[in-house]
Parts: sequence; structure tokens; C-alpha cells
Amino acid sequence: MSTFFIILILLLGFLITFQIAKASEYVGVLKGEKKAFQQQNRINGFLMIVFLVGGLIGVYWCNELFRGKILPPSASEHGEKIDTMLYITLVITGIVFFITQILLFWFSFKYQYSEKRKPYYFPHNNNLEILWTTVPAIALCILVGFGLYYWFKITGDAPKDAMQIEVTGKQFGWIFRYPGKDGIFGKKYYQNISDKDNNSLGLIWDDPASHDDIVVNNEVYLVKGKPVKFIINSRDVIHDVGLPHFRMKMDAVPGTPTTMWLTPKYTTEEMKTMTKNPEFEYELACDQLCGRGHYTMRAVVKVVTPEEFILWRAKQKTNYAMVFPDKEPGAKPTDSTKASTSAGTVPPKSLVSKN
Repeated sequence: MSTFFIILILLLGFLITFQIAKASEYVGVLKGEKKAFQQQNRINGFLMIVFLVGGLIGVYWCNELFRGKILPPSASEHGEKIDTMLYITLVITGIVFFITQILLFWFSFKYQYSEKRKPYYFPHNNNLEILWTTVPAIALCILVGFGLYYWFKITGDAPKDAMQIEVTGKQFGWIFRYPGKDGIFGKKYYQNISDKDNNSLGLIWDDPASHDDIVVNNEVYLVKGKPVKFIINSRDVIHDVGLPHFRMKMDAVPGTPTTMWLTPKYTTEEMKTMTKNPEFEYELACDQLCGRGHYTMRAVVKVVTPEEFILWRAKQKTNYAMVFPDKEPGAKPTDSTKASTSAGTVPPKSLVSKN
């Protein structure tokens, strides 16, 4: 029904436009074609100035209305560089925009048709062609230069003391893995993946490095002021780690790990105060259409103080302890293990990957 009404509205709009055009044609015949043309020309010239002034006021008003409201200030040091690069681009393109648009509409008004003015045509002008070729080329070189400068800063190697977190996308959620005290991720194998056996990443339990890995779903904790390196994977199709508040994103590709790093600037609580929004949460969203449930693929990012992170981490159980509760330190031995045989499958050595 709504489609029918939309089509009906479009047909009515076309009919009204056609009738207005025909009425204007009849008026021109009655008044005389020349007189009607001059009158319409004056009206159109005046409307050009009105549109120019109204448009400039609208641009200024929108800038004041939405400044800082679409997204709060960048929550990472990398994001500040992204914002700087964006501001430089807006300044350069904004200058060009205002100059060209003001001249376009002012010339349309000032040089409208007049019997007292004789038009001048010139098919070629070397100076003008050099000008409108050189100026854009210089502007683009400046933009590319700034872009490359910040790009290498953003995509460079993470600091050696950076915290490492593995991010794995799946339809439709996120899995996060923290290494244990040894700082090493345990090996994994895709044939070991079993959600029902609580081994969503396919960790190899015969590898001691996997015993202290912490695996959590759809919520990740970061430390304010502490660099963090994300090692990004996908379990099925291509996803994309999107961190709008940090101005960062990176594809999650099956079988091809990608990386990015950042340093959080504000805790979640600080950002709640800055935005005056008590419900504020940092978000990790999938920025790549990945299936019917794509819109639900969201994780919460908690930025906390070092003390809060230590407390949170102390409360987390390792993935190994969740699969083998009887082998957890301090646990009472049981007659049989609850883990399935598939959870402990070991692949050939040639197929084992550290990540």
C-alpha cells in the first residue's frame, strides 16, 4: 500500500510540474515571448542571490548545530591524528567550495542577459588553464602528503609494551582473547572449534600456553593510557572491526590476520561525563555487511583504570578452566572430564599456528 501511495505522489508531482510549465508557456504567448523571457531572467537572477545567502547561512547553522554532537571528541591518540587530517581536508576543500560557489551564483546574477551587454567568447586561454590545473594539483599534493604522514603514524608497529588482544568475528558476534601471565597466545586449530564444548576459537589443549588464555564474548576491557594491539581474525566471512569513538577500523579476513593498535585517552566513566550521557558506552561494530544478522553484531568496549582492569581480570576464568573444571587449581578431582574429545583434537604440526 505504501508503494502505491509513493507512485501516486510521484505521478501527481509530475502532473503539477507539467501543468505549471504549460501555464508559463501560455503566459509567455500572451505577454510576448521577449518580455516574458526578460521578466523570468530577472526573477531567476534574484533567486540565485537568495539561494546563495540562504545556502551559506544554512552551512554555518548546520556546522554550529551539529559540531561535536554526531561523535564526541576522539577517544584515542590515533583518532586525534585522523581528526586533524579531516580538518585539514575540510579547510582546503572548504576554501575552494566557498570561492567557487560565491562566484558561481554572483556571476549568474551580475551577468544575466541584457541587451546593453555584448558577450565575449574565447575558446582558449593558456593562463587560465595553467591556473586551474596547477592550483588543484598543489592542493591535492598537500592533502596526499598529510594523509601519508598520518597514515604511517597510524599503521606503524605497536609499542613493545602494548597489551595484546585477539579479536575474532563470527556470525554474528565478537570473541576476544587475552594471553595469560606468560604473554603468549596458545595455539589453535580450526577443526577444534566447537561452541557446544566451549571452545569457540579452537584452542589446542595440549599446548600449555593455551591453559591461561582468557576468552570473553561481546565485551572487551581496555586500559586508559595503555597502548593496545588488536590481532584481528574471522571465523567465517569477512567482517570489519569498527571503532567510531576511536576513529579506527580494520577488516577481519578469514585465514589472514590483520592488526591495528591505539591508545585509549578517556575511561568510559570520563566519557559519560564529557558527553553528559549516563548511558554512554564505547562500541565495537561490524562495518562490513556480513549477513542477515549484521545489524546485531555489536560489542561493548570498556575503558577502565589500571586498577579496575586488574580487578576485572582477576575475576575471569580461563577458557581451559571452563572446559576442564576438574583441572582448575583448587578444584576437586572428578571421575570423568566434561570436555569432549573433539575439544582436544591436535592437528598435524604443519597445520599448527600460534595465532
